[in-house]
Amino acid sequence: MSEQSPTKSSTKDEVLLWIKRYQETQDEEAQTNLVLNYERLVQSLARKYSKGKPYHEDLVQVGMLGLLGAIRRYDASYGRSFEAFAVPTIIGEIKRFMRDKTWAIHVPRRIKELGPKIKATVETLTVDLQRSPLIHEIAEYLDVDEEAVLEAMEIGRSYQALSMDHALDADSEGGTVTLFDLVGTPDDGYETTDQRLLVADALVVLTDRERQIIQYTYMDQMSQKEAGELLGISQMHVSRLQRKAIRKLQEKISETPGGVSG
Repeated sequence: MSEQSPTKSSTKDEVLLWIKRYQETQDEEAQTNLVLNYERLVQSLARKYSKGKPYHEDLVQVGMLGLLGAIRRYDASYGRSFEAFAVPTIIGEIKRFMRDKTWAIHVPRRIKELGPKIKATVETLTVDLQRSPLIHEIAEYLDVDEEAVLEAMEIGRSYQALSMDHALDADSEGGTVTLFDLVGTPDDGYETTDQRLLVADALVVLTDRERQIIQYTYMDQMSQKEAGELLGISQMHVSRLQRKAIRKLQEKISETPGGVSG
């Protein structure tokens, strides 16, 4: 018997059933129901980044690819809602497209100039220290404020590959947004899932505000400015709380058996 295509937001159980059917049997009807159910979400996320520019429809199509990738890779056993899993994946695809295909977002000259210097400094210090450098070490090497380094790295992630030891975007193949500041040793290659679960367990040490900032700036890939606007605080305040949260997570993870040492 054919299911009625969703005309309004479907229940969590319906969504999980469609995902299971599609993953197990490639059921086209289930896929169509999921696409229709989340079409407005994809449109909304695309609109956030297109801001009236002519490539809006391109971003919608790219976002749909991210949605389909999320449907293929979602695992309900992790206890995370599908929406929480799908949104970073969709945004990751949109940002990847904008980084590779467009330069519509204005980047201040000082950020453009500082970005390549940070990349070169990271490469130099990684060789000298035999590990990924910390933010304050990069700032000291360049003789700039830590806030300037954080801002340049945050914005630079949307425009160029300012890699901090294998930083990854969410994509349609199931890659996840890494908390690259937490990883101070070389990545062995295939431990992303274990690291994500390790970080999730460590989040209990954070305050509600700190967890919100980590969620917005890393999982949802918002800029510090966007996160600050949502929380009603300044970008500088977001930067300070972000650094504090990262330090707390590093300490918690280093205390966990099998955790990442920094």
